[in-house]
Amino acid sequence: MHIALNPTVEEALRHNQPVVALESTVITHGLPYPDNIMTATEMENAVIQGGALPATLAIIEGQIKVGLTADEIENLGKQAGKNIRKTSRRDLPIVVALRQSGATTVSGTMVIAHRVGIKVFATGGIGGVHLGHPFDVSADLTELGQTPVSVVCSGAKSILDLPLTFEVLETNGVPVIGYQTDRIPAFYTRDSGLAVDARVNTPEQAAEIIHHASEMKMQNGILFCVPVPEENALPEQLAKDVIKQATEEADRQGIRGKDITPFVLKRIQDLTGGYALDANKALLINNGRVAAQIAQAYSRLNQLATR
Repeated sequence: MHIALNPTVEEALRHNQPVVALESTVITHGLPYPDNIMTATEMENAVIQGGALPATLAIIEGQIKVGLTADEIENLGKQAGKNIRKTSRRDLPIVVALRQSGATTVSGTMVIAHRVGIKVFATGGIGGVHLGHPFDVSADLTELGQTPVSVVCSGAKSILDLPLTFEVLETNGVPVIGYQTDRIPAFYTRDSGLAVDARVNTPEQAAEIIHHASEMKMQNGILFCVPVPEENALPEQLAKDVIKQATEEADRQGIRGKDITPFVLKRIQDLTGGYALDANKALLINNGRVAAQIAQAYSRLNQLATR
């Protein structure tokens, strides 16, 4: 699989400098234009402020790219909702072979990040088991069980069946670590009511877990869950009400599979008058910053270990 690495990213990886992978479906399917471009840029800036190099991933006309330029991010953002394919592990060879353009999901991003040696990846929320459709399970959960990349997120998207989602992660051997929290966050809200497997309070503690997983040659991912900033969180009851309404609308319209999440997220943004959009943007930027701090701590730890 030929991958075009941004020269700056390639240089950083060669010298074991901290790099954070970023997905691109948030640009094409997660946020509306122009918020998508602005948030992607702010997320990259947050990674830089956190002490790491951002590497946004996508497929451009059949070419896998790691470390998009500002122009490439803008072009993707302007094509949001058009001929950009959501690209998971399943879709990667199709998009490349047919010279298509694709935005990487959590699953697709993990595959590529692992191939080039990026250990830490920041996103908003992972996919999971869909409410009312227990056989509709995101490929993200399988990927986390088989690809050793650490994912920093705000839990699974709260439109999902969260208890079932985390049962599947347990089955797949994926540790769910709370970052400065004892509870798994629920994307728009800070507390799903579900307990994490362990809590860490510093980037250094998170880096130790990644380091020891690597030393043990573990082949699963690690999930680090960071709550949405308190000032941007949705009230719990409001979140439940709008998720229920949006999910019921998707059912009535027969929306299934990979089309559910973009539809429901868009309806939630509409129903909350933009509050959900603000929460989504805030958690993405915050997760980028935390991921960078973890990647930097992991890089320092590796440098010490190899002396």
